[in-house]
Amino acid sequence: MLVTGATGQVGAPVAERLVEVAEVWAVARFSDPAARERLERVGVRCVVGDLESGDFDNVPADVDYVLDFAVAKTNDFDRDLRANGEGLGLLMQRCAAARAFLHCSSTAVYQPDGHRAFVETDPLGDNHRPFGFMPTYSIAKISAEVVARFAARAYELPTTIARLSVPYGDDFGWPRFHLAMIEAGKPIPVHPNAPSVYNPIHVDDIVRSIPALLGAATVPATIVNWAGNDQVSIEEWCAHLAAVAGRTAQFAPTAHTIESVACDVTKFIDIAGPNQVHWRDGLTRMATRR
Repeated sequence: MLVTGATGQVGAPVAERLVEVAEVWAVARFSDPAARERLERVGVRCVVGDLESGDFDNVPADVDYVLDFAVAKTNDFDRDLRANGEGLGLLMQRCAAARAFLHCSSTAVYQPDGHRAFVETDPLGDNHRPFGFMPTYSIAKISAEVVARFAARAYELPTTIARLSVPYGDDFGWPRFHLAMIEAGKPIPVHPNAPSVYNPIHVDDIVRSIPALLGAATVPATIVNWAGNDQVSIEEWCAHLAAVAGRTAQFAPTAHTIESVACDVTKFIDIAGPNQVHWRDGLTRMATRR
């Protein structure tokens, strides 16, 4: 099994857990030797590769499964389209003999539409740049989905495009960042069109659902929201974190942050079953272990 983006906040814990049940190869630039050492310590085999340059010479071409968590967020459109789009296509070409390919996309591909719970066939758009937040992210993610759809058909490579909502664990994620702000007494940005609703998903459920998502890979590609069971607002999860931490959450409404991106998880539950970590339990664990 090959994992890209294995030094990232989601790819790293996924690679570390999957090594218990499979031979795992991790590909990244590994500019930080400590990140490579952390993976190798638990048995992950690390190879250097680069999405932006398309250098995958060291990547084994005979892997059975590919989990693509790599993402470039330089805010330079040319660089990010090259890495997220062209790089993905070259990786899928390299691994065209795989049994299945899982591309991690994002619910950031949906066109903002108030508090609508997005289904997979809803209109796509830019829900980042209008708010001055990671301006290349939505466009690059949409471009990557197009490339993944093309490559699935061109190489007859069974593919699942999973649109990840708000991932988190004991030591990473947007809620953890909010917890740090709460502890520092800083106000948390929220959109004026309150509440700001998402579907946070714990890393335990991300890992648990991977076999099912790989099993659902098809040609043409399967597209599915990868998200928690519950639609939860930033205001609600921050209030919960603050209560656990014995603090008070403060909020700062601003148009310079993204609107709600709640999503419908009917298709995901049909594929992988309901998530097992309730958001309150996951966030309580995060706050008490910090």
